[in-house]
Amino acid sequence: MLRLIGWRLLQLPLILLVIYTITFMLAWLIPGNPLEKPEGRRPPAEIVQAMESRYDFDNPMTFYFEYLGGITGAHWIANGAQGPVIDFGPSLRHENWTVNEILVSQLPVSIVLGLSAIMLACVIGILAGVLGSLRPGSWIDLVTLLIALVGISLPAFVTGTVLLVIFAVSLDLVPVGGWGGFSHILLPAIALSLPFAAYIARLVRTGMLEELQSDHVRTARAKGLPERVVIFKHALKNAFLPVLSYLGPATAAAMTGSFVVEKVFAVPGIGTHFVDAVLGKDLTLITGVVLVYSALLVLLNLVVDVLYQWADPRIKLG
Repeated sequence: MLRLIGWRLLQLPLILLVIYTITFMLAWLIPGNPLEKPEGRRPPAEIVQAMESRYDFDNPMTFYFEYLGGITGAHWIANGAQGPVIDFGPSLRHENWTVNEILVSQLPVSIVLGLSAIMLACVIGILAGVLGSLRPGSWIDLVTLLIALVGISLPAFVTGTVLLVIFAVSLDLVPVGGWGGFSHILLPAIALSLPFAAYIARLVRTGMLEELQSDHVRTARAKGLPERVVIFKHALKNAFLPVLSYLGPATAAAMTGSFVVEKVFAVPGIGTHFVDAVLGKDLTLITGVVLVYSALLVLLNLVVDVLYQWADPRIKLG
């Protein structure tokens, strides 16, 4: 187990370096110079001067290695441990804000929204999958399959808009947008969770149909165990393993996929800044967001692999 964790952590810097290189190439190909905005979105003069003195926007290779020194901690070491260890630099679109400050202030909002959506998806998906597997072919099973199909087919911004119109505008039960208490989280979490809940429901239903026909479940029933114990302790435990392997990338996707939902519900998360960064060619903010989310994805997959082996000791991870 420790060997697996250590090996994955050693791979993380190399993975992030590859992601940084690809992100840098794609961001650099966006037309225009980030410091020259003829449509009136030119950064303040102080930021322009600071960026031109630090980076060379006419030479992508110089910018690549100079910026790489900041995000790897090389500049921190060279400067005698002064400033932040990982420095994503100043934002090109937000005056008096560094990328580090934007990430620290806005990233928790996206993480809370993404985790809320995943927990809600697990509850909905597991209940729907179990109910469908207990009565295959019944109206309950057909309804759960229909809901799963709709959840997978409709994009989050469509369901989010519908929920917003019905519950916020027409019924006035929740706020239209913003961020604060539980009422602000509810609708965006539901809109974001539906595609994941649909996929989890299909995985649980398929796994439960197989487990309910297995020998160990028949043995548990023959011993006279209550049906709820048979279902949730013996059948669901093994049927949940595919869901467990899905939760790692799903959690990362929920946090990164919240960009559109944040726009619909005016949630002040990192997604809003990322969309604006792409439109304004904010190279530093684009790179910072992509690298942070990539690191989260790798670490979440590692957590899932560890939990997978813990849940089923028969599985050996190389």
